[in-house]
Amino acid sequence: MKDALEKIMEEVREGAPRIENRAEFEAFKATILGPNGSLTAVMKLMGKVPKEEKPAMGKLINEAKSAVMEALSAALAKIEAAELASKIGPAIDPTLPSPELERGVLHPIAQVREEMVSLFQRIGFSVAEATEVETEHFCFDALNIPKDHPARDMQDSYYLPGDLRMQNVGKHADEQYLLRTHTSTVQIRTMLKRKPPIRIIAPGRCFRRDTPDATHSANFHQIEGLYVDRDVTLTDLKATLDHFVKTIFGAKARTRLRPSFFPFTEPSFEMDFYSPDLGKLSNKWLEIMGCGMVDPEVFKAVEIDPKVYTGFAFGMGIERIAMILQGVDDIRYYYQNDLRFLKQFA
Repeated sequence: MKDALEKIMEEVREGAPRIENRAEFEAFKATILGPNGSLTAVMKLMGKVPKEEKPAMGKLINEAKSAVMEALSAALAKIEAAELASKIGPAIDPTLPSPELERGVLHPIAQVREEMVSLFQRIGFSVAEATEVETEHFCFDALNIPKDHPARDMQDSYYLPGDLRMQNVGKHADEQYLLRTHTSTVQIRTMLKRKPPIRIIAPGRCFRRDTPDATHSANFHQIEGLYVDRDVTLTDLKATLDHFVKTIFGAKARTRLRPSFFPFTEPSFEMDFYSPDLGKLSNKWLEIMGCGMVDPEVFKAVEIDPKVYTGFAFGMGIERIAMILQGVDDIRYYYQNDLRFLKQFA
């Protein structure tokens, strides 16, 4: 039996490295370990071995079996490596430059927002931001919007559940949370933190319970501006907005202010513009924003003396500007995540 075991191990040492595929491996393994395999036949002879020789012979068989299994495992690993290599192809040269991947771009609304922000920064405005979840005080009270104003109707704004109220905030303890309906809240927070002169723009998301259609969305973006200092006049407001319109829509663009009403400005205006460089919209007066001089009541709410300081404020929808610039006739396209649409602005 000892000679037979040595012959089997010699056969395995020579034959296993020569195996090239899985079929050959299974056939070779069967000749050794199969029901009629050579090692199996030797193991069956253990019953005829004298009792006193069985321990030594059992040890030899176990050693032979371990050596056979080790050689077969190495052969199988070699076959599996070859199979994997055939599937993944030739090795990659790590010294080669990586292939060019398709690069993402800013969303078309973000592109217009960045252009507008850059424009106002160049004329001295800084960017201010604040939370999108606000209280009635910052969203309405401080902006001279009384409790019976339609904007405070539950059907117009997204109020959070009634049990979520301000905690430990003094006189505002009974205020409810809601999603801000305009970025004017940023103006209030800024004036409470800083004293004039103040010159900021406040871009950001706003939320109103509008029924979505071609020109309305429950989620939209605004950019508002505020300038507070001594002797700020309506002329300063008009000059600032003229510069904005001519820079965005072309040097030939013209503007006009129409009297209007907003609780937080007095006097208040709607601003229209027209430009000969807008394709089918050329030479049509288009309304794009509301503006006016900051109401003294707003200054009082933030403890700025209206007898010393004056200021102007304006606000517009970024989607409105984007739709004009990009020739988009339905605001919903911006929110459908259709790559066919978005790639047009890459």
